[in-house]
Amino acid sequence: MGTFNKGFVYFICLVSAMGGLLFGYDWVVIGGAKPFYELYFDISSQPSLQGLAMTMALIGCLVGAMICGSLADRIGRKKLLIVSAAVFFFSALATGAAHSFSIFLVARFFGGIGIGIASGLSPMYIAEMAPTSVRGKLVSLNQLMIVLGILAAQITNWLIADDIPSSYTATQIAASWNGQMAWRWMFWAAAFPATVFFILACVIPESPRWLALKGKDAGALAVLSKIGGDLYAQQELESIHQTQAAASEQGGLQLLFSRPYRKVLVIGVVIAFFQQWCGTNVIFNYAQEIFQSAGYQIGDVLFNIVVTGIANVLFTIVALFIVDRWGRKAMMKLGAGGLCLIYLTLGTCYYFHVSGFFMIILVVAAIACYAMTLGPVTWVLLAEIFPNKVRAIAVATSTFALWVGSSTLTYTFPLLNQALGSYGTFWIYSAVCLAGFIFMTMMLPETKGKSLEELEKELIKK
Repeated sequence: MGTFNKGFVYFICLVSAMGGLLFGYDWVVIGGAKPFYELYFDISSQPSLQGLAMTMALIGCLVGAMICGSLADRIGRKKLLIVSAAVFFFSALATGAAHSFSIFLVARFFGGIGIGIASGLSPMYIAEMAPTSVRGKLVSLNQLMIVLGILAAQITNWLIADDIPSSYTATQIAASWNGQMAWRWMFWAAAFPATVFFILACVIPESPRWLALKGKDAGALAVLSKIGGDLYAQQELESIHQTQAAASEQGGLQLLFSRPYRKVLVIGVVIAFFQQWCGTNVIFNYAQEIFQSAGYQIGDVLFNIVVTGIANVLFTIVALFIVDRWGRKAMMKLGAGGLCLIYLTLGTCYYFHVSGFFMIILVVAAIACYAMTLGPVTWVLLAEIFPNKVRAIAVATSTFALWVGSSTLTYTFPLLNQALGSYGTFWIYSAVCLAGFIFMTMMLPETKGKSLEELEKELIKK
């Protein structure tokens, strides 16, 4: 396809990607609020309740990922985007307004449901809307918005919280602005972009592929015509109907786990799980411990965390410009191979007690490698490789695997670090990345430059 309505396409894809912005913000904001709400709810000396507060949203993520597929097929992509925006809005208000720990936990759980829905739905909607030639770039917008959301949460936490004198006791901190109100505003701040997301989600059109699957050809043609003109609309709709005719079964878990779809499901689940277990997100979750073990003081650590956040954003922007040129398979192999070597070097440096600036270079290199490859390209592949009939349920299943990977990675890092030391832990991640590189080389198809329907014919051999 030569030309398309760029203004319209970029607008609807950016609106959908706002789900990623809220996902990134909500994922990270709790880290800045943690020292204050723990004192407010008097759980600072109760590790089990601290862990519950941190993982409640993650449990919600798993629930959101599970229900996303069936709801997206039942009520449509657009309506579910609106629902997720509303969930984000009310969760942000309720979390910030909580005066009891139980209300706080319930609000965090629903916030997690919003994350779970948005994390799978936004890239799927974009892939179903985007012309083939720019699909990789536009789906990568979702990852860019996630990392911008992470950076926004870091900046918001920094701006809202007052400086606390080192002489303050826990009681004084609990009675201060930070202990009473700052953590509330950190959560309330998400209500503003959630409101914008809700309003704009009401304006964007429904996915033409969902409309076609529901027999609403007139609506599908109208959306496709607005994207690329009448000829493009006729060709796309005809292609959609051809794949529908080849797969007359109803979409669902039973169909997804049937023989024709099993291989592509395995690919989706493995790359989703690997995106987390490649280990890079540990650097964000445990950056303070990593930098301190490399010989840095607290003040330096905070600066270094900002450096990693900026590197994350910049190299995600790089990915937007190369994903449709280099190809998905090449970028996934580059990410897995690059991280394998970086973690091997990082672990060796820890083993020989190397510290200082070189460690920062290695950590930023790992962030950069992930941000321009595995971070965005995983979402692109998950949105591309599944057939129209099972895309919603397949993306939801893969996203569920991603959140299982995220939770197990986060939980096991301190245990591995204690048992094996920092060097042993990063050597394990290096081995995982090597296994990922081998899997990508042998199993992953190249999806660049192919329509969703062409990919369906190629990957699901009838």
